[in-house]
Amino acid sequence: MSRLRTRPTRDDTCEKLFEAAARVFEEQGIGSASIETIAAAAGFTRGAFYSNFRSKDELIIAMLEEHVAQSIRRNLDLLDKHKDPADFIEALRSMDRSQQDPLGRSPLLHMEMILYVARAEKRRPELAKRLRARRKLVAEIVETTMKNSGRPPRNPAWAAAILLALEDGFRLHRLIDPETTPADSFLRAIGDLQRAIGVVSS
Repeated sequence: MSRLRTRPTRDDTCEKLFEAAARVFEEQGIGSASIETIAAAAGFTRGAFYSNFRSKDELIIAMLEEHVAQSIRRNLDLLDKHKDPADFIEALRSMDRSQQDPLGRSPLLHMEMILYVARAEKRRPELAKRLRARRKLVAEIVETTMKNSGRPPRNPAWAAAILLALEDGFRLHRLIDPETTPADSFLRAIGDLQRAIGVVSS
């Protein structure tokens, strides 16, 4: 007879810390948020935090890593279901963000965390890994959607770099001036590009 699990697994603990950290970062700012506050918001002790992460920076890197991993799974699943580029864009636009990880629900927090980590030069290689993973995903989406449209792929890796720079740019603009930068600005731009030159991305 198997025993019921009464203690949370490491994955459960990390998920709760990710959710709590996102709330605390948005309320207090990333720099001001303490490990004690994050742990308490998750319902854990400081010791429980340190049993999973050595520092706040390590927690942030883990959150960024999990966000990229979830984004890859989610976008590839959408791409498999929506072969037409216009349908794929519409699926992205109507996607329920409430079911996503904290950074998927809050693109602005995602951008803030990237900028926070980028301040430390020694941490930038960690960001580079996530950037390369995002570029690889977008390149695959570009290549697949162009093939589905009957067009031969033209340097999808470079197209991915352009599209990600566009996405990050819109996120930064929304952070600075949300009144003139709607939340769907990037997807609107991609729709315009797709109609103009047949390029599509996530």
